Amino acid sequence: MAAAPSSSKSIPRNPLPEAFEDLRAKFLAFIRVECGLAPNTLDAYDRDLHDLLDDLSRRSVGGAEDITPRHLSEHLARLKTDRNMESSSVIRHLATIKVFGRWLTARGFVKENPAEVLDRPHRWKRLPGVMSPTQLKALLAAPKPGRAEDDGPPLWLRDRAMLELMYASGLRASEVGAVGTTDLHETLGVVRVTGKGRKQRLVPVGKPAAAAIKAYLSDCRPHLAKADGRDRGRLLLSRSGRPLERVAVWQIVKRNAAEAGLKGVHPHMLRHSFATHLLAGGADLRVVQEFLGHADIATTQVYTHVDRSRLKDVHRKHHPRG
Repeated sequence: MAAAPSSSKSIPRNPLPEAFEDLRAKFLAFIRVECGLAPNTLDAYDRDLHDLLDDLSRRSVGGAEDITPRHLSEHLARLKTDRNMESSSVIRHLATIKVFGRWLTARGFVKENPAEVLDRPHRWKRLPGVMSPTQLKALLAAPKPGRAEDDGPPLWLRDRAMLELMYASGLRASEVGAVGTTDLHETLGVVRVTGKGRKQRLVPVGKPAAAAIKAYLSDCRPHLAKADGRDRGRLLLSRSGRPLERVAVWQIVKRNAAEAGLKGVHPHMLRHSFATHLLAGGADLRVVQEFLGHADIATTQVYTHVDRSRLKDVHRKHHPRG
């Protein structure tokens, strides 16, 4: 089961040698200024890079010029064996190391990129968890009036609007919290989403989600919004009138999943289910890639391996010897 995200600021870390700390600071400044990455992505890069540099310093690697491909491959192996890290997290570390290696080479810290020979371990990657239509129906129906926490504004309307929007449009936890009231285009039936790297995309919003959002805007959000503008124009608000943070999104999904009798459900499963159900229904892979905001279609292709039942059904119906 996936763990809720946490900030790197709350995790105590060993101090790095001066040479490595200087590299870390310069690299983070580069990806922040030149690449325009979102704060949460920067935190992830920072954590992964610190893990690497701390490991290298413990093995008496003195500087960038001393890093070898073997150092990097052994570091990745230890993440899996010694720290029992999930395969998806190891792959994320590899992505960070790849970017760091290219940066070291481009800036002249090393002559040859030590990360160039590292291969992406496809065999590690687990297929994403996907909910069945029946499970999703139960989750989306879980928010209902009469809950103890709704003593005041009917927060069940907010929860239902959030869940419906996440599934209808395939939004990440960070993306749904960032949706503003002006990002919704009722006439077109789409929502403007700001994803990783601050890239924007337009994604359709289905009728059930649109109806849930309309009910929330009419009967709940006016009771949450304050006159001081603390909502920053965001669509989904907390009881205090502030925008929902990622942790709150996780908590809302977990609470409603428990009420629906579902286990192991986390926000990204709604996104996985969105993509898988679209492809199972016959959607074009490139279209799903655009909806999800994936830069590389290879990232989207993982969903083609999830639902084998449709492939078998097509073969049985259309092959002359099926």
